[in-house]
Amino acid sequence: MQRTILSSLLTAVTAMLASFSVQAAETIKIAYTDPLSGPFAQVGDQNLKQMQYVIDYINSKGGALGRKFELVSFDNKSQPAEALIALKTIADQNIPIVMQCSGSNISAALIDAIEKQNDRNPDNRVVYINCGAVATELTNEKCSFWHFRFDAHVGMKAAMLVRALAPEDKKVYLLNQDYLFGQSVQRDVKTFLAKYRPDVQMVGDELIPLGKVKDFSPYITKIKASGAQALITGNWGPDMSLLIKAGMEAGLNVKYYTLYAHLGGGPTAIGPAGDGKVYAIQAFNENIAVETGNTELEKWTSEFRASHDFDFYGAGFRTIFEFVQAAFNKAGSTDPVKIAEALEGMTMTDMAGHEVTMRKDDHQLLSEYFAAIFTKGVKYDSERTGLGWKTITTVEANDLAQPTTCQMKRPSS
Repeated sequence: MQRTILSSLLTAVTAMLASFSVQAAETIKIAYTDPLSGPFAQVGDQNLKQMQYVIDYINSKGGALGRKFELVSFDNKSQPAEALIALKTIADQNIPIVMQCSGSNISAALIDAIEKQNDRNPDNRVVYINCGAVATELTNEKCSFWHFRFDAHVGMKAAMLVRALAPEDKKVYLLNQDYLFGQSVQRDVKTFLAKYRPDVQMVGDELIPLGKVKDFSPYITKIKASGAQALITGNWGPDMSLLIKAGMEAGLNVKYYTLYAHLGGGPTAIGPAGDGKVYAIQAFNENIAVETGNTELEKWTSEFRASHDFDFYGAGFRTIFEFVQAAFNKAGSTDPVKIAEALEGMTMTDMAGHEVTMRKDDHQLLSEYFAAIFTKGVKYDSERTGLGWKTITTVEANDLAQPTTCQMKRPSS
């Protein structure tokens, strides 16, 4: 009888240990949906590669809950409908977090769908990590308990961009993409021009169809005829690269004030003719490590450069995964509600040495931001152009922050 009981106990313990071993070996999956095909595929692909670089680093530091992270990608082809199909698969696979960076129209659709998904399926909820969809509305009137934005919103960036305008630049032309994000840039730039630069005359204001324009020369002709001294644009992807390439080829004599000229393809499109003419509002550039004497950060970026043919601009991605790692460990669980609650109000020091906080009121990350100029004479050039980004202004989180109108509805359970 004693031998039977002992044998049963040993069997049970062995089964438990085997179960724990399997659980420990399982990865924590995080979904990522962005354009991986179509006109904006370069952006999605470079985001994916930077995220994997970050995840490898996070996993080398122990992952979370004794498990490693695994990134699972879904191509949304820059279409909200495709992102919603991906979301259904993500929920069906019980993946607790979905990340998306490109397209505020897609972000808005995901916020609505995740609200409904989580209300209807309390045992199968999803947390949405927004890594770059920045329309101001998304953490104001469209804010959601399930949505955490890890990039500065358009209002913050527009205020920085307007303040970066040179005193002599008094005639500006606005050109933006005709969807939620571009409309947000258009509106917020006008607001901050009126507030900070009432001396500036707007000589043009246009919206273009997203990803549809192949030849920007007619727009360049209009900008030249307007007498503009500065072009302000939130364009990204091919809408950024083709615009700026056309301007350089036509010898358009303006300064370019941008939000995304530093992303993949932008530096190549600018080329040598753009020396000292292009400004970008950005979360990071590779010369920040040199400018601040941060040898550990420089080692991080130089190792990335050794294995990739484009800049590491995704400091925000490392912030995301460091926050997610801390949230899983704090929650002691993969339960999305506990993860969301752990993320709220979380503060840590980012890779560049600045304090960043996930504001509880609206789930908007408050972090530093940089204004930079594309120029010669920097240690790290971009895309083998011989020119790179030189930081001209650093704005700390407290100075970048703006009030929120968010009225967040929190889950009852």
